[in-house]
Amino acid sequence: MDKEIINLPDASVEYYPEFFEAQKADEFLDELLFSLEWKQDKIKMFGKEIFQPRLTSFYGEASRDYTYSGLKLSPLPFTQTLEKIKLKCEKYSGTRFNACLANLYRDGSDSMGWHSDDEKELGSQPLIASVSFGGERVFHLKHKTNPTARHKIRLQHGSLLIMKGTTQQFWKHQLPKTKKSVAPRINLTFRKIYQE
Repeated sequence: MDKEIINLPDASVEYYPEFFEAQKADEFLDELLFSLEWKQDKIKMFGKEIFQPRLTSFYGEASRDYTYSGLKLSPLPFTQTLEKIKLKCEKYSGTRFNACLANLYRDGSDSMGWHSDDEKELGSQPLIASVSFGGERVFHLKHKTNPTARHKIRLQHGSLLIMKGTTQQFWKHQLPKTKKSVAPRINLTFRKIYQE
């Protein structure tokens, strides 16, 4: 399987553009759109409560709660489809995952702002396996202290992006809005949550 190493300072990022072949990716997209329990949660931003500009769903093993932006999520049990995708991600990443935060970007006006996945329950060097299905979107990375260190990746249908090592410590990432007409996109972010 083709693997691209994204050479960035203070980071370890790998990209598999064709992690799932097109027909399988189509099947997973249809299945996930209708089987996951999508909702639009409110988060705290700059002291205000706002609706997230996307839909989310959280799955995982029992008691693996996850908190970000003032929002505490309790997992639903993994579906059979999520288990299948998770197993393949575990094989290629060498990591066992116990949670999945799923995002549904309905169109180009849905987005995710700059952030790092550095919550304490993810450990000191979290490995995030991010699978994309549906419309292609451009993923942005920027270094926290070096303003010249930036990178963009076009995440294609059926692809896998792995961020590990010190990536979350030194880098932020976002999925910005776009005025282009884009099909709905589902992003599954598999992660390991440590209990306190």
